[in-house]
Amino acid sequence: MTPPIVKRYVIAFEKYKWVGLASFALIVAGSTVVAIQPEPPPTYVADSALTYSRPPVSFSATGSEIQQQGQELNEEVLLSDQLVENVATKLNIKPRTLGASVALKLPKKNARTGQLESNIIDLKYRDSDPKRAQEVLVELMQAMVKLSSDINTGRLRAIIEKINERLPQAKAELQAAEKKLEIYDRRERPAILAAENGSLLSAVTNSQNQQRIIQQTITGIDAQIRSIQEKLGLNVGQAYVSSALSADPIIAGLRTQLYQTESQIALLRKDLRPEHPTMIQLQRQKQATEELLQQRASEVVGGNGTAAPLAGSITGIRAQSNLDPARQQLANQMVALQTQRETLQQQLAQQVREELQLRQEYSQIPNKQLERSRLEQEVALRKAVFDQMQAKLTDARTAEAETVSSFSIARLPTVTADAKAAKSVPLTLGVGGFLGLVVGGGVIFLLGSLEGTFRTREDIRDSLKQREVALLGEIPLMPVDDLPPEGIPVVLSSDSLYLEFYEKFRSNLRRLGGQNLKVVLITSTSANEGKTTSAYNLGIAAARAGKRTLIIETDLRSPSRCVSLRVNPDPDATIEPLRYYGSLSECIRLVPDVENLYIIPSPGPVRQSAAVLESSEIRRLMEDVRERYDLVILDTNPLSLSNDALLIQPYSDGIVLVARPNYTQENMLGEAIDQLVEAELGLIGTIVNGADITISLPPSNESLSNESLSEEPGITDEAAEISVGANNN
Repeated sequence: MTPPIVKRYVIAFEKYKWVGLASFALIVAGSTVVAIQPEPPPTYVADSALTYSRPPVSFSATGSEIQQQGQELNEEVLLSDQLVENVATKLNIKPRTLGASVALKLPKKNARTGQLESNIIDLKYRDSDPKRAQEVLVELMQAMVKLSSDINTGRLRAIIEKINERLPQAKAELQAAEKKLEIYDRRERPAILAAENGSLLSAVTNSQNQQRIIQQTITGIDAQIRSIQEKLGLNVGQAYVSSALSADPIIAGLRTQLYQTESQIALLRKDLRPEHPTMIQLQRQKQATEELLQQRASEVVGGNGTAAPLAGSITGIRAQSNLDPARQQLANQMVALQTQRETLQQQLAQQVREELQLRQEYSQIPNKQLERSRLEQEVALRKAVFDQMQAKLTDARTAEAETVSSFSIARLPTVTADAKAAKSVPLTLGVGGFLGLVVGGGVIFLLGSLEGTFRTREDIRDSLKQREVALLGEIPLMPVDDLPPEGIPVVLSSDSLYLEFYEKFRSNLRRLGGQNLKVVLITSTSANEGKTTSAYNLGIAAARAGKRTLIIETDLRSPSRCVSLRVNPDPDATIEPLRYYGSLSECIRLVPDVENLYIIPSPGPVRQSAAVLESSEIRRLMEDVRERYDLVILDTNPLSLSNDALLIQPYSDGIVLVARPNYTQENMLGEAIDQLVEAELGLIGTIVNGADITISLPPSNESLSNESLSEEPGITDEAAEISVGANNN
């Protein structure tokens, strides 16, 4: 049995053989051109090497880093366009030629350690002139060494410039941080030191002790004041007033005059009346003296009597100014004690305020310490950055004096001839022919694969199996000899070898469709896949099995093919198709050569086929034939051309799809199956029409003319294999 892939390739070869032959001829022509080309002139290869180098003595870390970075230059840098152009201009060579002829091999890094496996950089240059090859390689190596030195120097200068650019800013930031710390120490450092050495706590304790001493002193003074008050019968204010009035000589004189005047008035009152001028004069003198006494008392006490309470009447003033020396001394002592007490109270209030201020300062000491620590850290950070930049600048300036190229010449160029084997013309032609066969065959296979068409029945079978759709049968190609112009191949003879395949199709349809299957709709995805041929021959197989069978051509967009069954269509049916379908006696025809087989030919082509299929005449026709016949076969229009099959589908019990190798598109068949299954339209299965199946003739038919048989390899005298093309609809 021929494998499916071979069958697909044979079919594609028949269709695209000229494209494959053209590809083969093109490859062979190219190999012939290569074979007849003259031998190229001899070439020479100059080989040299560079090595990674370091300065003899290195005093700076920056210099070592620059040298290490110089060893990481890649091929793009070492063979840059500028370098190649400079060398080419110096030696009068085209830059493109030089770049294409030079080869550079860098040492590889160890994947585990990351270190270079070697320090050697191989350089090769190919040229037809050995002297020029050597000169080019020497110039290239010198240019690479100089390039490495320039790159190292440029990197170092960039570092120095960057540090010099940022150094003033770092210095300014350090000075600003130090100034902040200095100002803060000037303002808050004494308090912090006092808290740290304990003097602040000692000041709080001393203030508390002073407050206790002052309070004790005030208590003693209060006791003395109370004792003197008990002796004098006066409070402090009264004692102050009495002492001041008693000590004033003017008040004493005025009191004496007042006593004298009162004495005269008392003596003369017995002899003189109050209206007597002398009495009036004495009264006026007394009144003047009292006024002077009261005025002087106010002056002595001071503050118009607000500093100390002063009696309002002259009697009270005379009473307050009559202290004797002993009582006056006690009053002065009490006033002095009161003054001392007030002084001590002011001192106590001052001590309380100082203690509160000291306590507030002590409570703020942690925050001040944290702020000072932050300022110290900022100064330390700025100083560290500034010191690092200073150290880096010093290190970079030291490295500036010792920076050299990271490369040195390890091996001078040596020139060797590049010997090549002579070209073999037969071998070149043989390789070209082989490649031509491979390319031509590949082109044919690729074009066949890109069509998207099923090539063999095995391909259709695999696609149906993937979608879990039943395969109802595989029908071989049928001969098309002696057919009318509109005819299709049918198996009218009961001895036909093809009847067995349609009988198998009928039995599988009955088995899968069940006993209730009476109306079968047969369609395909596109034209020329053999749906009409399958419908006619299925009807013949069912009729020969004793079933009363009716074939209805519902493809109203195409003319009828009933002449293949020796039935002539009604020429007037196209004019009035609804009247045609309304009369069963006119539209149903008996097939003369097959018993129990009837057909309703299509009146097509009809312009409004959809309206006819949806008419009441078609509905009554389908209801009538369902009762009269055992099996009704509906031959419909392809699904890709119109929706006529879906319009007539409600009258059917199941759908059968027809597929054909070399005609059915893979995507169209898959979409049709998916749509029918998803819509639950009753897809029963699929048949493969026009399959490449060989049929062995019986011994009695050995005399059949070979002209009606296929010319495929494998046909012998004992068994002729029929596999000819069919003009299937």
